[in-house]
Amino acid sequence: MDRAVKIVLFSVIFLASQINCQEAILRISNENTERDYCIVHNHSWTPLSETLDAALQYPLVNLTSTVLCNTSGVNPDLVNGKAVVVMRGDCDFSQKARVAQSLNATALLIASNKALTTPTANDSEYAKVHIPLALMRYRDFLEAQQVFGDGMQAKLYAPPNSKIDASIAVMLLIAIVTIALGGYWSGTCERDRLNGVSGGGGESKADSGELFLYSPLKVVFFVALMCGMLVLMYFFYNVLVYVIIVIFCLASASALFSCFDAVLDLVGCGTGSFSIRNHNFSVRSIILAAVCITIAVVWGVYRNEDRWIWILQDLLGVAFCLNFMKTISLSNFKICVILLSLLLLYDVFFVFITPFFTKNGVSIMVQVALGPDASGEKLPVVMRVPRFSAWAQNLCMMQFSILGYGDIIVPGLLVAYCSRFDVWINSRRKVYFVSCCIAYFLGMILTFAVMLLSGMGQPALLYLVPFTLITCAVVAACRGEMRQFWAGTTYEREELTTA
Repeated sequence: MDRAVKIVLFSVIFLASQINCQEAILRISNENTERDYCIVHNHSWTPLSETLDAALQYPLVNLTSTVLCNTSGVNPDLVNGKAVVVMRGDCDFSQKARVAQSLNATALLIASNKALTTPTANDSEYAKVHIPLALMRYRDFLEAQQVFGDGMQAKLYAPPNSKIDASIAVMLLIAIVTIALGGYWSGTCERDRLNGVSGGGGESKADSGELFLYSPLKVVFFVALMCGMLVLMYFFYNVLVYVIIVIFCLASASALFSCFDAVLDLVGCGTGSFSIRNHNFSVRSIILAAVCITIAVVWGVYRNEDRWIWILQDLLGVAFCLNFMKTISLSNFKICVILLSLLLLYDVFFVFITPFFTKNGVSIMVQVALGPDASGEKLPVVMRVPRFSAWAQNLCMMQFSILGYGDIIVPGLLVAYCSRFDVWINSRRKVYFVSCCIAYFLGMILTFAVMLLSGMGQPALLYLVPFTLITCAVVAACRGEMRQFWAGTTYEREELTTA
């Protein structure tokens, strides 16, 4: 099961959150209080003001007893000079708007029991409507009635979207800290392993709990499995998504336990134990296991609560990435080049090529990562940070900047190899590890820059793989250690010179 989730997590790319520019804010107020609600409008209708101060204020009238497809049963004096709320249905948006205009309404809000969609019409209809028109949730209007009663005042405005958001900086910090900690942990484990070997003997990687990738054929087979898994997810998403969610809960709880256990070892926390029927149990391990399982279960139960559950998902995701980098060991730079190059091709193919083969023109990678239904289950394979500046959009649905686990794990395996190589050559300045981390940081900066300039999500491996591989190769060549760096664990360590 762990292997299945690693295949899926490995295949996820960097994605920028896609913001719907049709979302806006309805400010309802009275003399005592005010509250904001989500509305959805269309710029092709009468545009809304960009700021609250510039927005006009209208008295709000409840006409949800009608769908306003005609003027029958509506008192013109009740509507004149006011914003009206009517129910969705029976006729199109343009007809409702023309009827509202004929009654001298100043704005039209259409309450909907269905999912909010951008109100559209034939191109010829937009010019006939001269009042603001927007959709709102019917439940929001019912709540507003309970809060404000009959004396409601309304303002409609649409704050402009900012391309640059502080969430990008937070995401960059999460990525670089995870990469650095994972590489450092891998190097520390390697140093401890070597120090624990007496008389020059060797302890196998299997004995130390690591999975050691040393065969190019195995790497090719592993990438092929990833491709197959991604295609299966595309065709059988509605079933496999729940399998992956369960696997993620199990794997991330185990990874979180490993991370917390390592931290407690570092600070020297005791490991008191007790015995039952000649079996010893560690108190610390039991408490840690309970905490980690609880966190994973809470995430699993509340995984669709976007307002706060992203914190737990990021915590579990960081733990998973750290444990993955510590556990999976690439034996030499040759294997690193083969694996990262194949994953770069994998990333580019499933992002840029597959849209030509899908019915809706959306890449398989994007559809699998975000889910085929925006309101349904999503794979827990991305770091998520809310967009701080997307106030209007967050009222409707939380908007996130997201980063795939694969964009941390894949370069992270190279960072971990560099960290172990520094241990092998006794490099006190950790020149390979530091250089690779800097290259990763610069690659992420370039990824974000291209994303902001192009206005669309980017496959981060397209930039991260060349940055990190070329940097490591240049460092090894300048230090005259390319042969050793390329061969990795297969060369004789006694031939190395101390850095």
